[in-house]
Amino acid sequence: MSWNALTHPPDALAILALALAIEAVCGYPDRLYRALGHPVTWIGALIARLEAGLNRGAFAARRRAGVLALVLLLATVATITLAVSVLAGFAGEIVGILILACLAASLPAQRSLFVHVARVAAALRHEGVVGGRRAVAMIVGRDPDSLDEAAVCRAAIESLAENFSDGVVAPAFWIGAGGLTGGALYKAINTADSMIGHRTPRHEAFGWASARLDDLVNLPASRLTALLLIAAAALDRDASAAGAWRALRRDAGRHRSPNAGWPEAAMAGALGLRLAGPRVYGATRVEDAWMGDGRAEAGPADIDRALRLYRRACGLMFAGIVAAVGIAFGL
Repeated sequence: MSWNALTHPPDALAILALALAIEAVCGYPDRLYRALGHPVTWIGALIARLEAGLNRGAFAARRRAGVLALVLLLATVATITLAVSVLAGFAGEIVGILILACLAASLPAQRSLFVHVARVAAALRHEGVVGGRRAVAMIVGRDPDSLDEAAVCRAAIESLAENFSDGVVAPAFWIGAGGLTGGALYKAINTADSMIGHRTPRHEAFGWASARLDDLVNLPASRLTALLLIAAAALDRDASAAGAWRALRRDAGRHRSPNAGWPEAAMAGALGLRLAGPRVYGATRVEDAWMGDGRAEAGPADIDRALRLYRRACGLMFAGIVAAVGIAFGL
C-alpha cells in the first residue's frame, strides 16, 4: 500500500467501497459512541473552542478570524488523518485498507439517515401528529409546532433528500477522491457550516468562509445525488424518472441553497410531490420556492416511498463504486 490513498487512487476507492459496506451493515454502534464519541463530536468540540476564542471584534475582524479558524480546523484534521494513513500503510496493503475503511465508515450516514426518517413515519402511524412532530424535530431545524401531518411528512422527505447528498454522497465522493483524509476534511467543512455558517449577528461574518467553502465542496455531490435519484426512479414502478428530470431542470436553481435544490427537486418530481416552499425556523419564516409541481398533501406512505427510492439510489451508488474498484485493480 502506498503511503496514503491520496497518492494511490485505487486504494481510496477500495477504502470507500469497504467503508460504505461496513456503515450500511453496522452504522455507528451506540456503545462506541458512548465510549469514545464520534468524529463529528470531536470536530464540533474543536470548532466550538476556535469560535469562543476568535469570534470577537468588528465585522471585518470577525471575517478574518473565521478564515483563520477554518484554516486551523482543516490543518488539524489533515495532520491527524494523514498521520493515521501513514501508520496504517505499515500494516500492509490489505490490512491498511481495512483499517482505514473501518475509520472512514464513521463518515457517511446511510444507515442512521434511513432509521431517523423511518421513525417519523412510524411515529405518525402510532402516535399521530404529535409523535410525528417530535420525531421530525430530531432531523430538521424548523419549528415542529407549526407543522401539520402533511408538513411533517414533507419535512422528513426533504431532510432525506438533502442529507442523502451532504451526509452520504458527499462524504463518499471525497473519500473516493482522497481516502480517509479527503472524507474527514469534507466532514470538518460540513460540520463547521452547520455550527457557524448561519446569517446571524454572531456568525454572519465569522462563519462566512465555512459557509462558502461548504457550498463549493457540496456542489459535485448534489448533482450526483440528483442523478442517482433519477436512476433509482427509473427502477421503481411507483416513481417517475421523467418527473424527477422535469422538476430538476425547472426547480433546482430556484432554491435558496445552491445545492439543496438538486436532490429535493429530483425527489419531489420522482414522487409526484411538492417539497420545500415557505417554512418557519424558530420565529423566522423563510419564503422558499416549491420544488416539484405535484401534491403538497404528503402522508406516511410517501415517506415509505421516499425511503425505498433512497435505498435504491444507495444501491446504485455502491454498485458503481464496486465496478470502479474492479476497473482500478484490473479485476
